[in-house]
Amino acid sequence: MPLVKIEIIEGKTEAYKTAIFEGIHEALVKAFMIPDDDRIQRLYEISKENFDVSSEDFTLIEITIFEGRSIDAKRLLYSSIVDNLSQNPGISSKNILIVLHEVPLVNWGISGGRPASEVDLGFKVDI
Repeated sequence: MPLVKIEIIEGKTEAYKTAIFEGIHEALVKAFMIPDDDRIQRLYEISKENFDVSSEDFTLIEITIFEGRSIDAKRLLYSSIVDNLSQNPGISSKNILIVLHEVPLVNWGISGGRPASEVDLGFKVDI
């Protein structure tokens, strides 16, 4: 149940934004083996004067995840996101910054308000 927050400079096309959503989701499915329908992504478009970055294509991706993924799974996630977004919509790897926020399962209230540590998630976290 990754929560994805994406920040870009406003003015990109719908196709560009859709490619970002798809590229990140495909990488999460591949690297973290989450179910394909496990998808919560938010995209924030920020005006150029309110986003002081080095490139018009700079893309900040913050992903809040359950704690427990291995460094290898994280490496695969990072490289898959960069590869996917480099291919479509064509964002240079130097313009992609990915930050993971890991939260213990007990700190997620899901499935009717139960701690995620007490719920069958349907997938493994410790990969």
